[in-house]
Amino acid sequence: MGDRFDAVVVGAGAIGLTTAVRLQQAGARVAVVTAEPSAATTSSVAAAVWYPTRTRFEPRVLDWATHTYDEFARQAANGVPGVVMRPTRMLLRGEAPGVPWWASALPDLRTLRSDEVRAPFSGGWAFTVPTVEMSRYLPWLQQTFSAAGGTLIHRRIDALEQAGVWAPAVVNASGLGARALCGDTEVRPVRGQLVLVANPGLHTSVRDEDNVDGYTYVHPRSTDIVLGGTFEIGEWDTTPSPATASAILRRCTELLPELAGAPILGHQVGLRPHRDGGVRLEADPRPHGRVRQLVHNYGHGGAGVTLAWGCADAATALVAGAVRPG
Repeated sequence: MGDRFDAVVVGAGAIGLTTAVRLQQAGARVAVVTAEPSAATTSSVAAAVWYPTRTRFEPRVLDWATHTYDEFARQAANGVPGVVMRPTRMLLRGEAPGVPWWASALPDLRTLRSDEVRAPFSGGWAFTVPTVEMSRYLPWLQQTFSAAGGTLIHRRIDALEQAGVWAPAVVNASGLGARALCGDTEVRPVRGQLVLVANPGLHTSVRDEDNVDGYTYVHPRSTDIVLGGTFEIGEWDTTPSPATASAILRRCTELLPELAGAPILGHQVGLRPHRDGGVRLEADPRPHGRVRQLVHNYGHGGAGVTLAWGCADAATALVAGAVRPG
């Protein structure tokens, strides 16, 4: 055959690396092909708190989210770098709905009591979810992949057929790159701007997604706090806007006055790989040159970390021939 590997994954963000690790665990020899190092991917900028951000309910999406929650909970218990289970509060304005569609993925979601909320909020939910510090987690994923014999190939490809040089089975985890690689015009960036500040001692993540002034969240990490954010569909600009940063700081400080005066440590912008029709996770039936099996795993938007391990399991199951008898 002449193929060096059983499978090649295109993309080295959270989706690509989790898929590569799962393929290895299924017995495949795997390479990851990436134009950018993991530290330069969208995943590296992600606040990376488990939460199905702007994700529509589908049974398979709930399944992916549940499997991912369970995997991160195991990793947190095992001391995997960057993974921590953190208390979270989602504050609601207006008439409070019932529990969210993703509640069954969590063991402890409850409705906030009336004495736990204040105006302008009408209610909310409390729950515990994984927070994943990507500056520590992505290197761990890459090291796990390499230690199991994986190969990282730094190469830019402009057609998925080109990956057939390395393996007969290809998983397309190229994120925004799928717009060009697949000609998928449903793939668009969703610009997210963040402000990083020193942590004055906060432990609980807080969300206020109904704020008419903009998407608002406060996510503590080990040494800083991620303040957000924006959800700007179709915007490609990765330069932080000072006016946007000021607005984020104002909204977050109104939400949690303890943040007043917290030293600013940095500004970041990431482009979430949004897809209008939702995640594309399927085997491609069309021929692609030397590629005998092509599986797509992209379009996760702001929920990449939330769905990563569940999607990695599903993508691995679709890669025919990757599992060899032990």
